[in-house]
Amino acid sequence: MTANIRRLVLAGLGTALSACATKPAPPVELYSLGMSRAEYRDYKKAKADPCASSEPRWLADELTTVNGAMARFLRETEELSNLDAPGHARKLALLREATESLPPIMEVHRYTLNRLKDCGFRNTGAFPEIARRGRELLGEVEARFEEGPKALAAVALRDAQRQWQAEKPEREAAARRTWCPPNPQMGQTDLYYARQEVNGLKMWRFCDGHLVEQRADGEPVLIQPDGLTWRMRRRIKPQSYLDAARNYPPAEMDRLPTSLPTSGQGAAKKSSTPSGGPG
Repeated sequence: MTANIRRLVLAGLGTALSACATKPAPPVELYSLGMSRAEYRDYKKAKADPCASSEPRWLADELTTVNGAMARFLRETEELSNLDAPGHARKLALLREATESLPPIMEVHRYTLNRLKDCGFRNTGAFPEIARRGRELLGEVEARFEEGPKALAAVALRDAQRQWQAEKPEREAAARRTWCPPNPQMGQTDLYYARQEVNGLKMWRFCDGHLVEQRADGEPVLIQPDGLTWRMRRRIKPQSYLDAARNYPPAEMDRLPTSLPTSGQGAAKKSSTPSGGPG
C-alpha cells in the first residue's frame, strides 16, 4: 500500500514538473498592413514552444492569418515597375509601409514555421499546406521588397522629367533676364539659352530673337525673327550664329533628366547642367 502511494505521489510530481516546464502560450498580438489584419504569437520572444504551449487549431489560425496578410500585400503591390498601372501611388505607399513594419513579423513567422517541423501534429490537417505556403510567401515578399528601390527611383525620375517639362518656359525666361541686355542689338550673337528636346531637336536662342535649330538627323538651320527691316538684315551674318551654336558646350544644354543620383535619395538629376548663357 505504501509503495503504491509513493508511486502515485511521484507520478503526480512528474506531471506537475512537466507542466511547469512548458511555458504558456504568449499573448496574441495584432498586426495591420493596409486593409489586412493578422493575429500572431511571438513564441521566440517568449521562449515558448509552439508545439506544446498552443492548441493546434489556434496555431493553424495564427499562421494562416499571417500567410493571408503577406499574400494580400503581394496582390496589392503587383506591377510596381509599371508606372501607369492603376493605383500605382497606392501600391508604392503600401510598399513603403510594409518595408518598415512587415520584416519583424516575417521573422516571427519564419521562426514559428521552423519550430513547426518538431511538432507531432505537423503532418495533420492543413499544417503541411500552411507551412509550404508560408515559406513560399516569405520568399516572394522578400523579392518584392527588392523591387522597391527601383520602383521608387523610376517614380522620382518620372516626376523630375515632368517638372523639367513644366518649367522649361521659366528657365528660358530666367536665362534671358540674366544674360541679355535691356536693348539687344540686331546682329550681335549673344546666345543666352540652349536646349535639347526629348525628340533630339536642339535649339540655341539669341538675345536679338534669332534661333538656331538642329533636328536629330539634320544640320543646324538659322531661323530669323519676324519684322526685320532691310537695314537690320544688312547687319546679320548667318554663319556667326551657326558658329556660336556649334561652339556652345554640349554639356551646358538644358536636357531632360535621364538618371538618378548615386546617393539613392530619390531625387533625379539632369544628364547635363541646365543652359545658362554663354559657355
